Amino acid sequence: MPKTLLVTGSSGLIGSEVCSYFARELGYAVHGVDNNQRAVFFGPQGDTRWNQTRLAKELKGFVHHELDIRDRPGVLALLARIKPSVVVHTAAQPSHDRAAAIPFDDFDTNAVGTLNLLEAVRQACPESPFVHMSTNKVYGDAPNRIALKELPTRWDYADSAYEHGIAESFTIDQSKHSLFGASKVAADIMVQEYGRYFNMPTCCLRGGCLTGPNHSGVELHGFLSYLVKCNLEGREYKVFGYKGKQVRDNIHSLDVARFMAAFVKSPRAGEVYNLGGGKANSTSILEAFDIVSRYSDKTQVFTYQDQHRIGDHICYYSDLRKMKAHYPGWDITQTLDDTIRQIVESWRRRNQV
Repeated sequence: MPKTLLVTGSSGLIGSEVCSYFARELGYAVHGVDNNQRAVFFGPQGDTRWNQTRLAKELKGFVHHELDIRDRPGVLALLARIKPSVVVHTAAQPSHDRAAAIPFDDFDTNAVGTLNLLEAVRQACPESPFVHMSTNKVYGDAPNRIALKELPTRWDYADSAYEHGIAESFTIDQSKHSLFGASKVAADIMVQEYGRYFNMPTCCLRGGCLTGPNHSGVELHGFLSYLVKCNLEGREYKVFGYKGKQVRDNIHSLDVARFMAAFVKSPRAGEVYNLGGGKANSTSILEAFDIVSRYSDKTQVFTYQDQHRIGDHICYYSDLRKMKAHYPGWDITQTLDDTIRQIVESWRRRNQV
């Protein structure tokens, strides 16, 4: 009997990458849980059915479950029946701005949905590693209190204590998170608590900008993917505040899946990791325009609004030292340039642009 993986949000960027990696590289039988809620949150441009179809076609034995993680009886019944060897939870309402318009849906999806899964795992297969895709938004806007220096194309940390980026010890308290950030804090803490209280193998991966060629990027979520889409289609990209110099670190979905595999092989209880591309894979919006144009041969059309998004980070990149110390066999394999080139090629294939 092969080991069994259950992935929530299996049609999304990270979920689909995890399905493919664990099936092809590690020989897992894969069950995907997804109800295309991204299309409900973001409209037709957020639709992920194409990715569900791709997985069914490419992965032998892939089983899709049309289930909403807010359906507690349904989640409990599914986990009791499958008893997966590993659970990777990537399903979420992922947008700052959208959360404010749908606060109940946001919290029920992000916080309550996560609790449903944790309790289902505890009842059905408590020894199975539970990997949760958290977010760097659990830190709220506290990173904006770090002294910064303005460079020609980006902001960067002026305080040498943050030379390597934001570490897991950074405060998540006394800051503005957005409702999305708050619901993800609730889920994050609950995942840690199930690890510590019940001694279950759980971890929270506090992602920065997670990206890759299979992302259905939209304006409210999916920075690089959406930027590339706008560039290729000649559409206007809106820059919100900070002179377009705000910085994010970007990690390819493949490297996310590789880290999950490392954790599953040697799990810990109630751990937290800042999962991003690190300083080497960081970019400002202005810098991203130039890199994308290099691969698309198109100049970016954009407008600037001198009003930043609530709770938005001015500069954020992840300190990867804890991840590398705990899992020395893991490192970033996909550079920022590699990742952007792949995204350009993917959108061209999908849209013929």
